[in-house]
Amino acid sequence: MREMTKKNLLDAYAGESQAHLRYQIFADVAEKEGKPNIAKLFRAISYAELVHATNHYKTLGEIGDTVKNLEKAIEGETFEVEEMYPAYNAVAELQQESGAKKSIHYAIEAEKIHAKLYAEAKEAALKGEDLKISKVYICPVCGYTSVDVLPEKCPICGVPKEKFVAF
Repeated sequence: MREMTKKNLLDAYAGESQAHLRYQIFADVAEKEGKPNIAKLFRAISYAELVHATNHYKTLGEIGDTVKNLEKAIEGETFEVEEMYPAYNAVAELQQESGAKKSIHYAIEAEKIHAKLYAEAKEAALKGEDLKISKVYICPVCGYTSVDVLPEKCPICGVPKEKFVAF
């Protein structure tokens, strides 16, 4: 693929991905405000944006088999933990942005866990196996992730177990 087309598709992928997530967030707000049909519209269009993002990503040749996808996920999580968030945190620290520092802290601590879980999944996939898990619990405040064990409270932000989302 020629460079200009590749860059354009990468930019389009980024924009569609952000729209997908943004509309999910907006749907949650509409739902909380008692507007279920507006929430439905946001969720439906969010799905359309996911379709667009997926088409762009496929065209770019960025989707592989499970092992390749796990390698890419590990690479992304590791970059966030080792480079991106430490740099962002340094700027937030310098500028005394306490809200940003808190958000970055939550993310970096959760991303460490995500990288570890993806590495375990990759080991299983390399053996031709699936991961042996039953439930994944996510803290809705900071993103802390726990497999098969629901903690009494989030070890990162202190949210009680009743608030965790189970997958």
